[in-house]
Amino acid sequence: MLRPAASRGMIHKLGNAATQRRVPILARSSSSSPPPPAASNSVAAASSAVKYAKTTAGTGDPEGTGTIGFSTRGPVTWPALGLVAIAAASAVSYYKIERERRLENAMGKIVSVSSESGWSPNPELLARRQYVRTKWGWFPKEDAFGGAGKPAIGGPWSLVDLDGNLVTDESFKGKWTLLYFGFARCPDICPSEMVKIGKVMDILEKEHPKLRGQIQPIFVSIDPARDSLKALRDYAKDFHPSYVFLTGAPQQVQSMAKKYRVYMSKADETEDGDYLVDHSIVVYFHDETGDIADCFTQSMRPSDIVEKVVERMTFVPSY
Repeated sequence: MLRPAASRGMIHKLGNAATQRRVPILARSSSSSPPPPAASNSVAAASSAVKYAKTTAGTGDPEGTGTIGFSTRGPVTWPALGLVAIAAASAVSYYKIERERRLENAMGKIVSVSSESGWSPNPELLARRQYVRTKWGWFPKEDAFGGAGKPAIGGPWSLVDLDGNLVTDESFKGKWTLLYFGFARCPDICPSEMVKIGKVMDILEKEHPKLRGQIQPIFVSIDPARDSLKALRDYAKDFHPSYVFLTGAPQQVQSMAKKYRVYMSKADETEDGDYLVDHSIVVYFHDETGDIADCFTQSMRPSDIVEKVVERMTFVPSY
């Protein structure tokens, strides 16, 4: 359909007006476009200068004067090391001197307070030992047990012999003793150990008669309820004549056995009232002062015991 001319004229005017309005918009938008080529070149040149710039860091010439000035002295110098070494040596020397002084003071107190009975770090486990001062310092008095020390076994006790006389540990001072705990009705172990000690005495009589005269074997009954003096007299007839047989009240026997750490346990009784007593099988060897010198177990032969006895009785301390 054809439009009137007036309408076509109006449309033409509106088109021109719209074109005129778009011109400033384009002009404004063109202001945010990239900078001209000259500005872009200056930025690139600055970036290149930073990338390839030279620095004086680490050259020893922080001012950039062109001269290198490295220091020949570091944080640690030989004089400083020498002073440290001297200080360390002085500290070590002072520690050793102070330790020795305190040890001497402590040992002097121990020896002065208990010079006769000795000293032990744990009297319940280790026997008291006397200390002597040597050229190397304070040391325990040397004995056959060595540096480990002897176990805390034994102590004062009192029993009765076959004649009913009171006998104590003081009764055997000056004698070396072989002490054994057993009971007269023992079927096999006790008689075997008693015979073995008799053989030891016979061997010593032949090979070391002087030492044999200083040794006294002792049998202590751990069954005082049945081992009367008459029963022990009959029992003694079967063994070496040098034996001394001892018994006592149950409290006396238990007290002595406890000091020697002897295990004892009464077994169940039979229908006729008989019973056995389980006990430890050890022979305790004492020196002439009554202190424990060694312990001999069931597995040792008579010759082994003789060797140990001679070694203990002839031991000579080196200091």
